[in-house]
Amino acid sequence: MKWTSLAIACLLLISNSVLAQEGVNYMELGLTQNKTGNYAEALRNFSIEIEKNTANPNPIAFYNRGFAKYNLKDFRGAILDFEKAIELKSTYYEAFIARGQSYSKQDNHKIAIQDYNEAIRLNPLEATAYYSRGLSKSKLENYRGGLSDFNKSLELNPEYAPCLAARGDCKVKLGEFASSIEDYSKAIEISPKRSTYYSGRGFAKMKLNDFANALKDFNEALKISPDEANDWYYSGFCKTQLENFRGENGEKGALEDFNKALELEPAKVEAFYGRGFVKSKLGDQRGAIEDYTKAVDMGNLDNAKILYTAKMNKAVLDELRNSVQDKIKIAEFTTEHAEIYFNRGLAKSKSGDPKQAMEDYNRAISLNPIYADAYFMRAMAKSNVGDQRNAIQDCSNAIKLNAKYAEAYFVRGIIKLALADTTGCLDLSKAGELGYNPSFQVIRDFCN
Repeated sequence: MKWTSLAIACLLLISNSVLAQEGVNYMELGLTQNKTGNYAEALRNFSIEIEKNTANPNPIAFYNRGFAKYNLKDFRGAILDFEKAIELKSTYYEAFIARGQSYSKQDNHKIAIQDYNEAIRLNPLEATAYYSRGLSKSKLENYRGGLSDFNKSLELNPEYAPCLAARGDCKVKLGEFASSIEDYSKAIEISPKRSTYYSGRGFAKMKLNDFANALKDFNEALKISPDEANDWYYSGFCKTQLENFRGENGEKGALEDFNKALELEPAKVEAFYGRGFVKSKLGDQRGAIEDYTKAVDMGNLDNAKILYTAKMNKAVLDELRNSVQDKIKIAEFTTEHAEIYFNRGLAKSKSGDPKQAMEDYNRAISLNPIYADAYFMRAMAKSNVGDQRNAIQDCSNAIKLNAKYAEAYFVRGIIKLALADTTGCLDLSKAGELGYNPSFQVIRDFCN
């Protein structure tokens, strides 16, 4: 066979490309991307690493993929990866801590504490385990237990600002305000750009009636994070105590601070109360009555816990589902002509006629029963007409035909969430794992 120089050059190019791909160290690449905050790409590379080594799975790959998912707010997906890492390496104390932190992010603190306990058993000198366990105990209102853990963590790592601030928070809950101020001050000395440290110290000073110095701390917090409604409220409260009701010479008074708090958080009861008080002091009795009335009306709901629900409304479902539609690429033409019906159905879907589109997808499937895209688009059409259960089934059919169909996992996940089935979060996690990055925004908004 006679080879032309062009053919030889092409062959060499392909061979070099394959060799280069085979030479990629996906683990190292993923670790670098995790360090630089490129979590979506890190996740993709760890997934490739895991897939390449199914016969000899590496717990480090699962741990680091879990780390990427955690930082993408996919806590359920992270837990599954940390579980796998622990299954492969039962002494992997870092994975116990990370899994505990993932449970903590889901407010499942009792389970989280079990993981921290195991991490401490495996490595009693790991400061992070005590710190994390202290946070969970504090969330469960076990402030004495939290304080004990923070003390131990700071024995092991005295310069860890988040733990100093967390211990300060715990002391505030226990009424130990002067001691908490010492912790916040040390945290600020180490990390002067964290607004919450100033807020915490300001609150402790306020509880000691040191309103002038508390106000300075809230001002510093607001310079760093100007959109914190709580800090605007407390700033207004301190100014009220100092009788600075209305701002002068370009400076905000209590009235302006309460206005800002309500602009950022329109249902903030205490800000209505504070603003009502200020309006009364300024002679605006009608305005004061209006604000007090709003505070009373909202205050009636004060003890009613608002339960989170993952159920999304139709507008959100429509937007998410239909945003996938343009991702479909043209399929190679075959003799059974299934592609003609499929693409005609796609055009009908885009023109807003899902029922007619469904007929074309049905025809495409009858001609080619393993046409994954046709099942997927029929799922979209069914979902558009409200047939969510059968839409889920068609997404499942598409996944059976193509196990890496990320968009099918995504759509099945959002439909499940629309039906208040939180297992949809696992589908979204899988979609993200397969490279469909829009999943992570939905996970952040509806799964945590």
